[in-house]
Amino acid sequence: MSRFTVGERDFLLDGAPFRVLSGAIHYFRVHPGHWRDRIRKARLMGLNTVETYVPWNLHEPRPGQWSATGALDLDRFLRTIADEGMRAIVRPGPYICAEFTNGGLPTWLFTDATVGVRRNEPRFMRAIGDYLARVMEVVVPLQIDAGGPVVLVQVENEYGAYGDDADYLDALTGMLRGAGVTVPLTTVDQPQPHMLDKGSRPGLHRTASFGSRAPERLRTLRTHQPTGPLMSSEYWDGWFDSWGLYHHTTSAEESADDLDALLATGASVNLYMFHGGTNFGLTNGANDKGIYQPITTTYDYDAPLDEAGRPTAKYWAYRKVLSKYTPLPDETPEATARAAPTGEVALAAVGSFPELAFATMPVTTTDTVPTFAETRDDAAYVLHRTRLRHVTASVLTVGEVRDRVHVVVDGHCVGVLRREDRARALTLPPVDRELLLVVEDQGRVNYGPRLGEDKGVIGGIRIDGSPVTGWETVALTAPDVIALPRADTPARSHSIPALTLAAGTFEAEDARDRFLDVSSLGKGVAWVNGFCLGRYWSRGPQRTLYVPGPVLLPNSRNTLVVLELDTATSAVVRFSPDLDLGPVEE
Repeated sequence: MSRFTVGERDFLLDGAPFRVLSGAIHYFRVHPGHWRDRIRKARLMGLNTVETYVPWNLHEPRPGQWSATGALDLDRFLRTIADEGMRAIVRPGPYICAEFTNGGLPTWLFTDATVGVRRNEPRFMRAIGDYLARVMEVVVPLQIDAGGPVVLVQVENEYGAYGDDADYLDALTGMLRGAGVTVPLTTVDQPQPHMLDKGSRPGLHRTASFGSRAPERLRTLRTHQPTGPLMSSEYWDGWFDSWGLYHHTTSAEESADDLDALLATGASVNLYMFHGGTNFGLTNGANDKGIYQPITTTYDYDAPLDEAGRPTAKYWAYRKVLSKYTPLPDETPEATARAAPTGEVALAAVGSFPELAFATMPVTTTDTVPTFAETRDDAAYVLHRTRLRHVTASVLTVGEVRDRVHVVVDGHCVGVLRREDRARALTLPPVDRELLLVVEDQGRVNYGPRLGEDKGVIGGIRIDGSPVTGWETVALTAPDVIALPRADTPARSHSIPALTLAAGTFEAEDARDRFLDVSSLGKGVAWVNGFCLGRYWSRGPQRTLYVPGPVLLPNSRNTLVVLELDTATSAVVRFSPDLDLGPVEE
C-alpha cells in the first residue's frame, strides 16, 4: 500500500515529491451516467486528482434517513476516480458553501433557532458526529494507504471568514481522526492574515483560495504555513451566476497565464471548478450581503468543461500550461461539440397548482401564518389560505418576505411580494371568498451570518393593520410537486397562466444531451421524465436548462412537466442546439 504525507516542502507519495494537480467535480451536480466521462477528461487535460465536496443536506434530508445511492453514491464516484488512475480529495464540511442551498447543512438542524451554527455547540456537534461517521464509512476504506484514491481530507471550509471557535475545529479534527482518517487533513481560507489565523489549527495543513495574482497570494500563505507544500485548493478559474445579473466569464488566456505563474512556484493546485455542472432539483444557494441574490440553476462556472461536459477554450489553454509541468496523455477529448437535437414540446395545463396542492397534500390549521420551520423545514413551497368575506379594497402588510410570495384573491393573482425588493405591502382589491399566499423558497443563503435562517412570511399577515387569522397550510417539496395528480384531458392554450402545472410529450431518437429553451416561460421549475432539471426564470441570465442524456427514453415518448409560477407567453417550448447562459459583461 502507498503512503501520502506532508513533507518539508512537498507532498510525498511513498517518500517521493508529488505535486497535486486537481480539478473539482461535484458528483451531486453531475448525472451519474456522466461521472466517468468528466473524470476521464480531467485526466486527459493533465490532472492527476479529482476533488469533491460532500453535501450533508442531500445525504441526510431527515434526521437518521441516510441516502447514498444513485447521484449520491460517493463510494462509486471515488472508485471511478481510482479506475481512471487518479487520486481524490474529499471535503465533507460539514459546511461546504459551494453556492449550494444552506451551504450543504440540513435545514432540520435549524428548526430550533438556538442550535449553534458552525461552532462547538452540543446539539450541532452531536449531529455532525453522526454525519461524519457515515461519510467516513465510505472514505476511510478508500484512503491511499488502504489501496484507494483518497490522499487529502479537508476540515470545515473557509472557516476563518466566519468564526474563530478553535474548540470547534479541534472537535472536527478529533472526529475525523477517530473515524480512521490517516491521510493529511487540510483547511482552506482566503489568503488574508486574519482568515488564515482563525481558520486552521496545529496539525492541519493550511491551503488558500483565490483566483488571480497567484505568486503574491502564495507568499501570504507561506507566512502562515512556514513548512510543507504550498497549495491553492480552490483556484477560482471562473465564477458562479446569480439570477438577474450577467453570465460570468474570464479570459482563457489570462487565466492560463496565472495558472502558469502558480505552477511555476512549485505549488499544488485544485481548479475550482474543473467541471461545474448543474444545480439539479432545487439545490441552488443564495447570497445575502444586504441584497438577497439567489444562484442560478446552471453552475457552469466558465470552467474548463462547460455545463454539458464539453471542453472549452480554457480547457485547451490549461492543457498547454500543464504540459510544461507534467506528461500529458496521448489521447485527447473530442474538440468540437456537435449540435444537440432540437424540436419542440406543446404544453397543456394539467391543473391549478394551489387547487391540486390543497386537494392532495396534508393540511394544517393555525391561527397565524406559520414559517417553513413550523410546517416543513425542507419545503420548496408553502401555501396558506384563509376565508374572508366581503373585505373592501385594502392594504396587506407582512413583516418580512423570504423569499417570494404570490398573493391570490378569489382565484386571481393580484401581485407578488419579492424579498430582493424588500417588499412588505400590497394593495388588495375587494375580497369576497378567499385570500391565498403561495410562498417560494428561492434558495437558502450559503455564506455569511444568515446561514441557517428560516423561510416564509416572517412576522404575520395584516390587512389595514389588523391581524389576519384562521389559516390552512400545505407544504410541498419538489418531489411532492411532480407527484401531484394531472388532468386526464389537459387544457390546451396559447399561453400558461400563473400558478399552473403544465405538461407535454416529445420523442427522443437517442439519449444525447439536450438544452431546453425556457425563454418563452416566466418563472418556475421543469422536470423531464420525473427528473428535476431545476429552476428557470425570465430575468436570466440563463436561457436554457441542461437535460442530461441519461434521463431520456430513446425511441420512446418522454414527458416534460413545468410548474409555471408567473406567466408563460407561449405554451410551446423548444430544444436549442446549444447552451445559452445569457449575456456576458463587456
